[in-house]
Amino acid sequence: MGRKEQRRRSARREKNRAVWLGLGLFGLVGWSVAVPTLLGTALGVWVDQRFPSRYSWTLMGLILGVAGGCLIAWYWVKREGRRDE
Repeated sequence: MGRKEQRRRSARREKNRAVWLGLGLFGLVGWSVAVPTLLGTALGVWVDQRFPSRYSWTLMGLILGVAGGCLIAWYWVKREGRRDE
């Protein structure tokens, strides 16, 4: 029996587990993007209040937070994908 067939049979036996695992991963990805975004934005607001400049540190913090969060989420999705193989 091939590896692919074994995974297929295992998935059929553990249907409920797969649903909860998917929802958990969905939540993990959401938090992985949300937390760095909020932290980057908060840091940007703080820098803008303390050190006024012609550049918006709030916007830069937002962009860097989203980019960092996406990288973290990508890492987790890749990790879970490798675990399934």
